[in-house]
Amino acid sequence: MRLYLIRHGLTQGNQRRAYIGAGTDEPLCDEGKAQLLSREYPHVDLVFASPMKRCKMTAECIYPNQETVVCDGLKEMDFGDFEGKTYEELKDCPAYLRWLGQNGEGAFPNGESKQMFTRRILGAFRECITYLRQRQVQTAALVVHGGTIMAIMEEYGTPKGAYYRWQVINGEFVELTIDIEKF
Repeated sequence: MRLYLIRHGLTQGNQRRAYIGAGTDEPLCDEGKAQLLSREYPHVDLVFASPMKRCKMTAECIYPNQETVVCDGLKEMDFGDFEGKTYEELKDCPAYLRWLGQNGEGAFPNGESKQMFTRRILGAFRECITYLRQRQVQTAALVVHGGTIMAIMEEYGTPKGAYYRWQVINGEFVELTIDIEKF
């Protein structure tokens, strides 16, 4: 099975380089829509999307005539108290400095830890694979968030790499082949 993990298009929060996670349901900005429409994306049989506006809008731009299945578990990380803020706004915050000192592994205050997030994402990803297998779908796109892609690829990508190795910019994608017999 061939999967394309596509990061949603650009939003205003992305332009500001803010932590935009599960707590901010913002749409694509005009530049984000234009970037998506200027690129080529692979043909797929089915599209999954995070329930966030930016992902559903991206799926609609890229695959306007395709069935899209919304999967709540594929939402971006919950950044808690850091939601919507930039590095510049947080750089003197003791809680932020503690989080940075933990290499991004600790929990965001009133949000998720990387471990909690990864567990949620991998569970939702397995549900998507089951859905595809039951319908005998061979190619699919998951229109999701940067963190979602990093969590999936850290577990299933090759060559094996750390979470942050799998960062992609808005509108880009990675290809993942799954051996259904071994999954």
